[in-house]
Parts: sequence; C-alpha cells; structure tokens
Amino acid sequence: MSTTKTLRLLIPLLLWANFILAQDQLTGNIKAKDGTPLVGATVVIKGTNLYTVADLNGDFKLEVKKELPFVVRISSVGFIPQELEVTSLATNLDIKLVDDNNLSEVVISSRRRDETAQDVPIPISVIGGKLVADAGAFNVNRLKELVPTVQLYTSNPRNTTLNVRGLGSTFGLTNDGIDPGVGFYVDGVYYARPAATTLDFIDIERIEVLRGPQGTLFGKNTTAGAFNIVTNGPSFKPGAIFEVSYGNYGYIQAKTSITGPIGKKFAGRLSFSGTQRDGLIYNTRTEKYINDMNNLGLRGQLLYNVSDNVKITFVGDVSSQNPDGFAQVVAGVVTTQRAPYRQFRQIIADLEYKLPSENPFDRIVDHDSPWRSGNELGGFSVNLDAKIGKGTLTSTSAWRYWNWDPSNDRDFTGLPVLSKSAATSRHTQLTQEIRYAGDISSKLSGVIGAFYISQDLNTDPVHTEESGAAQWRFSQSSTSALWRTPGLLDGYGIKTTSRLQTVGAALFGQLDWAITEKLHILPGLRYNYDTKDVDYDRKTYGGLQTSDPALLTIKRGVYSDQAFKTSVNENNLSGQLTIAYKASKRFNSFATYSTSYKPVGVNLGGLPTANGAVLLDLARVKPEYVTHWEIGIKTSPTENSTLNIVFHNTDIEDYQTNVQTAEVGVNRGYLANAENVRVQGLEIDGNIRVSKAFYAYAAVAYTDGKYVSFKNAPVPLEETGAASAFKDISGGRLPGISKWAGSLGGELNFAGKLINEEGKFFLALDSYYRSEFSSSPSPSKFLNIEGYTLVNGRIGFRANDGLSLFVWGRNLLNKDYFEQLLPAAGNAGHYAGVLGDPRTYGVTLRYTL
Repeated sequence: MSTTKTLRLLIPLLLWANFILAQDQLTGNIKAKDGTPLVGATVVIKGTNLYTVADLNGDFKLEVKKELPFVVRISSVGFIPQELEVTSLATNLDIKLVDDNNLSEVVISSRRRDETAQDVPIPISVIGGKLVADAGAFNVNRLKELVPTVQLYTSNPRNTTLNVRGLGSTFGLTNDGIDPGVGFYVDGVYYARPAATTLDFIDIERIEVLRGPQGTLFGKNTTAGAFNIVTNGPSFKPGAIFEVSYGNYGYIQAKTSITGPIGKKFAGRLSFSGTQRDGLIYNTRTEKYINDMNNLGLRGQLLYNVSDNVKITFVGDVSSQNPDGFAQVVAGVVTTQRAPYRQFRQIIADLEYKLPSENPFDRIVDHDSPWRSGNELGGFSVNLDAKIGKGTLTSTSAWRYWNWDPSNDRDFTGLPVLSKSAATSRHTQLTQEIRYAGDISSKLSGVIGAFYISQDLNTDPVHTEESGAAQWRFSQSSTSALWRTPGLLDGYGIKTTSRLQTVGAALFGQLDWAITEKLHILPGLRYNYDTKDVDYDRKTYGGLQTSDPALLTIKRGVYSDQAFKTSVNENNLSGQLTIAYKASKRFNSFATYSTSYKPVGVNLGGLPTANGAVLLDLARVKPEYVTHWEIGIKTSPTENSTLNIVFHNTDIEDYQTNVQTAEVGVNRGYLANAENVRVQGLEIDGNIRVSKAFYAYAAVAYTDGKYVSFKNAPVPLEETGAASAFKDISGGRLPGISKWAGSLGGELNFAGKLINEEGKFFLALDSYYRSEFSSSPSPSKFLNIEGYTLVNGRIGFRANDGLSLFVWGRNLLNKDYFEQLLPAAGNAGHYAGVLGDPRTYGVTLRYTL
C-alpha cells in the first residue's frame, strides 16, 4: 500500500477517535508578585500537548478538551513554576509567580509536545539560545565544546562528519552515496547535506541534542541521534535585537533580528547573520593569508494565526560561505613499506623541493592550487499546526537546495602534483512530514506520522581531477625510464558526471502508556523504504597523446575510465521499547532497547581496481543494522540542581565506513562495510544554581568504540606497499572517538547598572577536554591526535533591555591542537592536519528592544 493511501486511512481514524465536540475555555491572568504582567508565560495542561502563552497584559485563554479535573502548569523563565488543579472552568484564574533562585526548567519539544527535559526518558542535552550567543557557539563546530558527546570533523563543508557518541557518518571524508546517521533538523525541516552543519546558526531559541536512535519520533531515520534546532519564531509583541562583535584577526560578526505584528492575524520575523575573519594560514606562494571566514545568512518567517487552534508558518532562508579557505597543512611524514625511491622525502628531494615549514603550527603553506569552498544552502518551508481533539496535527512541507563550488590542493604542497581538484555539485531535496501527537485516553498518548523525502544530486557540470607536471614522480611505481617521458601525465585527468536520485518513505509512531502515574511504557515502530538510482560516468583526458601500450598502461594506472549504473532499494522494520519509572518528582529512571537501520549505500567517489579491472561489486554498500540499549536516571538532588547518568551500548552489523586507498583515482576514498562494531559508554551531566549570582554545569563522557570484526580493511598509511593492501583490524578502535571527553563551566553575576541600563555584570568560563583519538579508519601509529583542553571566557554587562557589552576570549591558553589528520592522495607518506584556531578575543555589543 502506498504512503499516501496509508495516510488517508490512518489520519481520519485518529481524528475521529480523538475529537471531542466540547470547546470549553480556560482563562486567566499571570503576573509577577509585584503586579508586572508576565508576557509569554506558558500554560500547559499536564499530560497533554495543549498549551497557550500569555499576551501583553498577561492574559491567556486555552481551549479545553480534557475531562475535569485536570492539572495545569504555569511557567515563565526566572520564576518558580506553579501547578494548579482545575475543577471548574467558570472562574478566571488569577496567578502570581514568585521569582526563582533555583534552576529554570528547560522546556523541549523533541517528543512533539512541550515538556521539561528532566521528565523525558531520553538522553538529551539542551543549549539555550542565550548561551549559544554569549559563548560564541555560532555553528556546530563550536557548539561541540558544550556537549562532549558530539563530534564534528570538517576538512571542508562537503567533507563534514557529524557524530554523536562517535557514530552517525563516515569519518574524515564524505561519500555522497550514504545517508547520515545523525538527523539535523531546523524548525522541523530535515537538512540532508552535512555541509549545513558548518553554516552559522541564525536567531536560535534552543538546540536539543538527542543521543541514540530516534526513528520513532522523527521523520528521517536517525540511527545515532538528532540535532533538533528551534529558532525564535515570529511574535505579535514587537521586538528587535542588534548585535555586533569585533575581534583579532579582523573578526567582525553582525546579527540582527526584528519581529512584530503585520495586522491582526499575521506576525513576521526577519533575521540576519554575517561573519568575516581574516585568514589564519599564510601562503608564501600567493603572499596572502588563507582560511578566512566569509559567511552570510538570512531567514524570514511569516506567522498566519488562522485561529486559536490553527497556525501556519512560512519560512524562507538562504546561507552562503565563500572563504578562501579550508586549507590543510602538512603535519608529518611517515615512512611507508614502499621502496625507498617511493618515499615522500626522496620524491621531494629528487624534485628539488622543500616544505616551507616542518612545524604545522607555524601555519605556513606554499600551495599552488587555489582553495575555494563556495557553499550555498537555502530553501522554503510551510508548517501547519492544528489543534484537533486532544492533540495537534502538524504538517511540514519543505524544498531545499545545496550548491557546492570548491577548489582544493589535495597534495598539500607547492608542487604541481594534483593541479586541479573540484567536485562541483548541485543538490535539491523535497520533504513532507505529517504527524499527529496527542492523547488517546487519560492513560495513553502518542505520536504517529509519515515522512517522504526525494533527493537529486548531480555534478554541476563535472567533477574534475587533473595532474600536474610532478605527478609522475609521486605515482611512479617502477624504475622504468618510461615514467620520465616528457608530458606523460602533465594535464592528465578525469572528468566525472554522475547523478544520484533517492527516494525515502516511512511510517513511524510511538505510544506513551501510563500504567500508573509513576510507571510508563513507551513502545515505538518504524517502517522504512529507501531506493537509490546512480548513473556514474568517468572519462580520462589530457596528458601525452600516445598509442604506446606501455605508456598507456602507466596512464591507466593513475586514472582510468569508469562507468556504471546501479539501482538499489531496501525496506525494513525497526522499533524501540522504553520503560520509564518516575519514583518521585526528583527521580526519573528509564531503560530503552531499540533497533534501527541506515539505508543501503552506493559508492560515488570512484571505485578501486585490481589488476586493471574496476571492482564493480563495491558499487553497492549494505545497509547498517543497529541494536542499541541504554539505562539512565535523571535526578534533582535539590531544588537548584540536576544530576543525570546514562550507560549505553550500541552494536552495528555491516557498519558503513569510508576508507582511504593508495589509488589517486579513488577520490576521497571509497565505502566499505565492516562486519561488526560496538560502541559503549557512560555519560554523567549536571548543573547547579548556588544562588541568583552563581551557577555551574559539568558533563563527562566515557566512550569506547571498536571494530568487533573488520577482516578486510585497507592497511593504514604506514603499511602502504606491504604484501597485502588489506588487513584484519578486528579489535582496533574506531576513529574520531576520545575515551574521555568533558565540559565544565559556570557564571558569576550580580545586579547593577551601566549607562542607566539595569542588568547584570557577569564573569563566565567554559572549558572543554577530550583525550587522544584515532584519526584514521584503519588504526595507525601515526595518525593519532593528542588530547587537549580549551578554555573560553567572557566578562561584561548584560542588560535586561537595552545595551549589553562584554569582552570574550576563545582558546585562552592558546593551545596548539589538531582537529583532524588526513593522508594525502596517493599515500606517498605525508599527511596533513586540520588546525584548531589559536587564541582569539574580542568585544560584543548587543542592543535589545
């Protein structure tokens, strides 16, 4: 049965089962103790997703579709929440909230209803928009310093890995033929391309990071976790924020957000973000600094308040990055098992070349090919929320695009080895998610939904790899004089045209069955269907035109023609079961068992060869099968503290990994399946508010990831040239995972005035630590990154409304560290590093209306 037909059957049944004709109203007014109206205070009927917010006068009204009596929860940031039992709708509630010296409860929507993070039986980290802005975490790469279970690696926007607990995407180099395992959502819209994670956040309300499979709650299957990003929405209360930051290295960042009514039923919001910074690496050849920042983002929203029960939000956004950047520096040289004449140092000596620096943290290169990373994303979406019966029907329709225009120097030197490397691409996606979340009875609630995605990714117009005059010496595999033939490989390259079309569809649902008030069982199911069609065609061109068989053999050993078409499809059923027990208001425990799938994959970076023959059987990559369980507790030892502990274990069969090969013609490595991997660990996080003046937070994660079985993995860099090109690395550790990672921070503040503005003076520090980790899919003695600690801080004045001013610093200890290590194409022995930023500092001015 088609997805459309299934929806036509399911949704009317749900609406019929849940619809209640009574339209009684609960009304009231919410003020602070001093009589000030609490604009935006939230009123929620407990156990449902029925809620409303107070208007400019503190008044509220809420359509009630629940039998009396029931309990409402009234909350506002900075005030102690109240819970009231409502036995009659005849009285207008008059509510006064008291200032809160304790921790503010964080309200989230990941389970498709508003609830506090401590009540949710899911490991989740929530970062508020104010902390995101103040900490300078304006993209995911900086946000990971606040959430130690998140890993992000990027050598450029296309080659970006976003992982949770070390799982999600292939480490290091991206292959477009597989799906990410960490879902990335902005206001309910799924972003398919990992490049989206490198862009600046725009006008963030909060970021929810869910750990573990979430396929029964979200549209796109998420085998490792999900980022659920919620932006600030349009408001009928006029407001604006203007912010500008200045820092060293020519850093300038400007942000603006304006919101307000556009008539009685319409409200709008327009948000802008722009970031620029000079380069941090000096290119001696061009005599200019590279790896700069040049980011722009614009987001517009229009809210149509059709009625108290129906809201439609239209969103359009566009973001771009156009840096002279993402260059890597040579970080070291390994002696491989190839013959002496094939070692990197002998090669460059023969070519009379010397690296500009042997210390990568001198930040000096002499690259002869330009670095360019034109990264553009944008799209439109329409979101409809309709309160129907005891729940809400949500429909999210979206179209998005990604344009990628790069140029790279893949040999990382000033030699003309790989003179061109440009995989220009164009991607479009269309998504539709529809779900219903609400109460079925007094003890049963849940979510049911359907999801559809179609994607079209094609070369625009071609992917180009081209050799330079020095390529012959790096590719030379024998002492034959034929390698020295003038012009043999100069200008010799490949042009690839490919198209990947994918379609995915799913039905998903999750129930919350309250067996008792304290004991809940939450089963969930998901049915997935995925299909991928690939048309791949690669042609060689250039170099010396010859008919000599020996010379042609040399050329084909570097680049060869490849062409294949393949169509793959899979369907599967997965699910989860959670048992949650809330012994008291301060103690919540849960245990979850789940299964999940990552769809079938296809290789799109070129296939390896054996004895001159293309290994076409590697064009298809089997889907992952994930088995996961975790046990956790969430506690509030006191009114002003939380402490949460989670133990997790994930086993994956046919783990999809991207592996490096010595063949220059296999661009960015190729996809393979490891038979089995396992990741397990322990996570502890907590926070405490000692008083109004001081709060602190801490999180620590122990994660152990290893290949249980990978018997046919490519050898690591130092074993290139061994008798076999493959190796059994069973028992070896997975790349990108530190056994220990943690964050620690806090803020000290006190009330005061600055230029007649009331607010708070504050001093805040944030620190992040991770132990050493492997930066190679096949464990290597040399491609390991030492552990490091980063310390960030800020001091200044934060106004309640009006002008705020603070000074900030990042990497205050000026720690030299690598984010990633990458072997150069061809495995000659040298490898490059993605450098972490040095110490940066600056000042931010913010004005709030």
